[in-house]
Amino acid sequence: MNVEQIIKTEKKIPLESRTIIHFMLVNNKINEAISVALKPFDVSVQQFNVLRILRGQKAKPANLSTLNERMVTKMSNTTRLVDKLILKGYVDRIICPSNRRKVEISITAAGRKVLKHMDAAMIKAEKSILQNMSEKELEHLNILFNKF
Repeated sequence: MNVEQIIKTEKKIPLESRTIIHFMLVNNKINEAISVALKPFDVSVQQFNVLRILRGQKAKPANLSTLNERMVTKMSNTTRLVDKLILKGYVDRIICPSNRRKVEISITAAGRKVLKHMDAAMIKAEKSILQNMSEKELEHLNILFNKF
């Protein structure tokens, strides 16, 4: 099905516009599939991203600035994301006694444990999203994405 059929227009859409619309439609499909995969864990895509970043720190805490820099989706409410993860017991916040403005965040054992289950759900979602593409097509697509 082409873009014109999807958005139900009879008018021929210019190539550049059609490409952008395709990107938006694919983005929506991916976000929906990932949200469905994470729903049983009661975490958002952004919270999942924070947990993965913290796990990647290899037991070293990260500050909010580091989390913001490494987020796939850049946002200004990282503090709120962390607060929600603290309430769930997935991360800890440590305030430096000598400099109260210095706040460090680390993943808890519970956060690491639930993240393993989320990883399995995400792998399943990714395979489902990309099931119609060959490895060669995925490699080519990534080459094209690198042009952005």
